[in-house]
Amino acid sequence: MEKIIQKLLFVDKGNKDTLLISLMNQAEFQKVIVFTRMKHLANKVAEKLNRAGISAAAIHGNKSQTARTQALADFKKGKVRVLVATDIAARGIDVDNISHVINYSLPNEPETYVHRIGRTARAGLGGSAISFCSAEERDYLRSIEHLIHQQVPIDSEHRFHSEFARTATGKDARPAPKVIRPRRPRPTGQQNIPGFHGRRGHR
Repeated sequence: MEKIIQKLLFVDKGNKDTLLISLMNQAEFQKVIVFTRMKHLANKVAEKLNRAGISAAAIHGNKSQTARTQALADFKKGKVRVLVATDIAARGIDVDNISHVINYSLPNEPETYVHRIGRTARAGLGGSAISFCSAEERDYLRSIEHLIHQQVPIDSEHRFHSEFARTATGKDARPAPKVIRPRRPRPTGQQNIPGFHGRRGHR
């Protein structure tokens, strides 16, 4: 059964880059898509990863079609380990064996969260979706959890955990099962994404 392990990491905005690099230094992060909201941020994140010795490429609307095609080809072949993308540039990307999706920036439209994390755990394989949340993104988190009808499990063990977690959720960091399974069977052709009942189609 397809499954997605979801995790929420509360982190101050200024620590996101260091947290991302620390995650990417773990062996299980093999083929990763990192999502940002802004084009310039995608460039910045990719540059910082490359400087840290982690192969990365950015794709967004300001990149030429040739550059986007080359970045995607390198990612598929494993020449690039991390693809840093904005949501518009990521439309239509179909890449197998994505080990992790990382939401460097939470989306301001909750449905986008569902589309993002659905890029992992395909073809019967497992996958993980990790979301960074800073104080400025608390409202986005609430909207996402309202849409998927559940709280995203918090990982408070990382060394950049932010104490604003209490005010972000109204309660202390809460333990939750690692594997979140759908509450009811999904119709054929839809991803097994917890709490998503097909309100909107893929955009």
